[in-house]
Formats: sequence, structure tokens, C-alpha cells
Amino acid sequence: MSSLDTPTMERRTFLLAGLAAAIGATAAKEQSLRIEALTQWLSATLRAREQAISVCLDRIRKMDPSIHAWVQVQPEEPTGTGKLSGIPFGVKDIVETRGLSTAYGSPAYKGRIGTKDAAIVRDLRARGGILLGKTDCTAFAYTTPPPTRNPRDLTHTPGGSSSGSAAAVAAGMVPFAIGTQTRGSVLRPASFCGVTGFKPSYGLLPMEGVLPLATSLDTLGFFTNTPTDMLALWDAIGHPTGSAEDYTLGVPEPRQQVEPAMAAAFENVLMVLKKAGATIRPLDIAATLAKLSDGNKEIMFYEGARFHEQRYKEYGSRLDPALVDLIQQGLAMTTKQSDEDVQFIEACKPRFSALFGTTPVILTPAAPGPAPLGLASTGDPRMNAPWTSLGTPAIAIPIPVTSGLPLGLQLTADHGQDSRVLTTAVRLHGILSGASVKAST
Repeated sequence: MSSLDTPTMERRTFLLAGLAAAIGATAAKEQSLRIEALTQWLSATLRAREQAISVCLDRIRKMDPSIHAWVQVQPEEPTGTGKLSGIPFGVKDIVETRGLSTAYGSPAYKGRIGTKDAAIVRDLRARGGILLGKTDCTAFAYTTPPPTRNPRDLTHTPGGSSSGSAAAVAAGMVPFAIGTQTRGSVLRPASFCGVTGFKPSYGLLPMEGVLPLATSLDTLGFFTNTPTDMLALWDAIGHPTGSAEDYTLGVPEPRQQVEPAMAAAFENVLMVLKKAGATIRPLDIAATLAKLSDGNKEIMFYEGARFHEQRYKEYGSRLDPALVDLIQQGLAMTTKQSDEDVQFIEACKPRFSALFGTTPVILTPAAPGPAPLGLASTGDPRMNAPWTSLGTPAIAIPIPVTSGLPLGLQLTADHGQDSRVLTTAVRLHGILSGASVKAST
């Protein structure tokens, strides 16, 4: 039996049976078949989709040895038909997939094969989607970086914990991918990689089959190239998309502390939107957002420690050192500490619902700045964590920049107003992309 046939599959294994001939296409043919944006896939014929999958696989074969977005590539047949028929997608390594690697991004679980598909994977495959493989992530979706690099500049991190999913979409390897977020693990990588990341309202998508970190915070999310693609994906998986409307936009006052490049870009965004006729209202929420971020971290430590406690007893020092530190610190926390954090967050929810009643969409930077240099850190999630705490839908969209690394704009709305966030993101992205003066670093 060859190494490609063994049930325990090594990293970077590619099972391309039945597609090898298509991969040998010429560069000119590849260019003619290339379909990257999800909206392009959705408008393509089934035959064109079949041909485009071979191009995706070829791009992975050529590019992934330097990007390292994938743990394993093994195309899985769909189980049904629908709007996603023949469209490939990637899945974060903490999401269970039958017969594919599900090693939680951890060397301690290297070689582990999933026993069944998670609910979200079952749903996408039932709609005709082709599970292309598993994307790399930080160990146990916490902080220790995987080897994944940022496709926009290989010397920089792609962010985390959904590192591989963001990188795979940014590199044109798949039109969409699944990630998860407990603090900022979808929105921050999207910002760093120059793509769109969407975290729906807490509880809206099923978490069955997704390895928990903190169950009161964990949320599934998606990556696509643009907000238009994300809205199309939301429609394709059966959720209402609403219609575009002009909303008053809220902005924290005083401004949250971010790096100079992001500060300048964010102010330019506001200037462009005002010139386009947008109403922008300052909101005195900066201090509350900072406290919500702190509460998010403490709850993650408290819940994460208790979920992984038994794993720590079994594996000890073989586990990722950062996770060991989380477990030790979290177990030292009292129930009283966690309860206080929960009570504060619960008290904030009606306050923010009232704010959203008069200011339906709030804008903030999607990250403190561009992707940090090197792979030692996946970046700071403090811009995203408050909205994860509140469970509101949030999306990170690319800010058009004239130079430098990508930057992202974050939009959020009240819990359950997912279509509002998506349609507003599409509208604002169109304004920013068409502006004569683009946001610049």
C-alpha cells in the first residue's frame, strides 16, 4: 500500500485521483479557466466549475509549498445538489470531517482522522459543495501559530486562528472557506490577508462537530474574496439577504488606539463615506469595548481551561505550551470572576441593542494595523473580541489601499441583523472601491 493510501495521512498529502490530467493544462488554458470569486463560480456552468476545480488544485500544488495553507487536500464528493454544486471549499482543522485529517492544529494529534462530518460540513456538501480539504490553524484554535504565511507577503503572518482558511481564499485556492472565532479568529485574518471575513450572530450556525474553546463565545465564520461574494454565499446556504438601505453609521469616540497606518486609513474611509452622503454618528463606547475585550479573554480562559482539563491530564507537556498556560491560568480563576464577566456582558447587550436602534451599523478598524512581520504571533484580536462577546454579526471587508499590506474595515449590527451587516458591507465596499481618493496607508 502506498503512502497515499494509508488511513493516517501525512501533512501536505495531495490525493488528486481522477484530476491529474486536467492539472497538466497550459498556462494560457489555466488563465482562461480561472474562476476565483464565488460570484463567478455561481454564474459558471457545471462544466466550467469542473474545469475550474482542476485549476484550484494546480494552484495549490504550485503555491502551497510556500504558503502552507493546507493540512490535507483530498476532494470529497458532494452528497446533494444546490446552488453550491461543484464549488470547492476548505475547512478549518478543528472542524470534524469524516475520513480527513482533524488534528486540531496540534502535533499531539498528528495523524488523527475525523470520524464524521460536522453539521456545517454536512450542510454544505448537501448543497452540492465539494469539500476540497483541511486548512491549517493555530493549535486548538488558540494562539500558537501554524506554518501558514500571508499570501500578500510571505514574511508576514496571515493572522489566526483561522490562518489557512484566510490564506487559501486570499491565494485564490478556493472561493470560500470555513473558519471559527472565539476572539478575533475570522475577522483579523481577513483584514491581514485582504479578503472578507464574516462572523454571523452567535448561535445562528450549528457548532456540532467543531472542537470547542469557549462554548459561550465560539462561532463559525466564512471567508470569501469580497462582501458581494459573502452575500452570495449567505443566500446560497439558505439565509435571507434583505435589501440595501442607507443606515446611520456609528463610530467609537474617542477613537480606539490603533497603529498609524490603520488610523490614517480609517479616517480616510470616514472622509470618503461622508463625501458620498453617509451619516456618521460618534458613539461614546470606546471604554466599554475595551472592557468587553478583557471580559472575552477571561471567559475564554475560564471555559477553555475546563474543556481542555482532561486533555491536559492525558497529554501534559506534549500539548501546545500556550494551551497549557491557558489551562493553568484558567483553572486558577474562580467561578465568581467568570460570573462577573458574564454579568457585565449581559448588561451590555440591551445597551448596545438600544444603540443599534438609532445607529444600525457601527464601524471600527478590523485589526490594530497590518499583519505583523514574522510568524511568531498571529496578531492582536482586541478589535474583534467585543463583538464576539456580544454575539453580534460582524464582517471585515478590505479597505482599498494604494500601497502596503492589506487593511480591513469592520462592520457590526444588532444580534440577528446579519443581512443588514452584509448588505451594508457590499454598499460601503462599492463606495470605497469607486472613490477617486482611496484610503491609503
